[in-house]
Amino acid sequence: MPRKRPGRVRTKHTNRRAPLLLSTMAPEDFNVRPGETKSIACPDCRTWRRIMGDTVLKIREHCISDKVAEGEKHTLCPGTDQVVVIDIDVQRWQARQNRLLRDAMPQENRRAAQQFYKPIPAPAAPVSRINAEVTLETARQSYLAHRKGCTLCVKGQHCTDGGLLARRYVLALHQEPACREARDEQERQERRTARKLTAPAVRRAQWTKHGGEEVETANNRCAERIAGSLSEFRGPQVPQDPQNPEKHDQRQAELGKQYAARKASAA
Repeated sequence: MPRKRPGRVRTKHTNRRAPLLLSTMAPEDFNVRPGETKSIACPDCRTWRRIMGDTVLKIREHCISDKVAEGEKHTLCPGTDQVVVIDIDVQRWQARQNRLLRDAMPQENRRAAQQFYKPIPAPAAPVSRINAEVTLETARQSYLAHRKGCTLCVKGQHCTDGGLLARRYVLALHQEPACREARDEQERQERRTARKLTAPAVRRAQWTKHGGEEVETANNRCAERIAGSLSEFRGPQVPQDPQNPEKHDQRQAELGKQYAARKASAA
């Protein structure tokens, strides 16, 4: 690859004008980025030209017409060999230019200063390894769907995933009675809870239907104590002796004979 020779000033002459200060020009009319070729828009012909030199910077020699190769007269631009002075803060100017370029760029072409790479999503877990609620129907459907698309699960043989799905289906079959009983118990509990919530309303409706002065009078009536009762919280005294002692003894004797005959037959 050929080495690019840096531009150099071939003459010490200038155009005898006052030095051109970059602070007096528009920021977009020159380029003094570090590491890039310095260039400027000539104030006279408004064409971009290189800035030559190391210590003394001058605009490169150029002509007014850009059609010299077509036979037109070669006329030097008055801005040739114009001395240029960099009297600005290059870093601040570069930051401002970068911001202007970023703002002028279309939104779809903008890129963040720091790239954030979206991680590749992990592959989905197979159906046999998904920890979800297993019911008899879901286990059966998963097993049948696997058998339909798997070429290894034939003639009673299973692959690794097919074996897991088959064992899950058999386990769901064994657990189905207990699960059905649990569901029935939960439904009964919900019905009992619903009845408890509606019981006050039912009692209010019954009181409205059968209530009135008669119920209030019966509720507030004070009944007299029954004769023979020890207190108002107990009933009358219960007799402990039989009414007919002879019949009682005769009945007891008959029961004793029956028990003895039953015991003898059992022996």
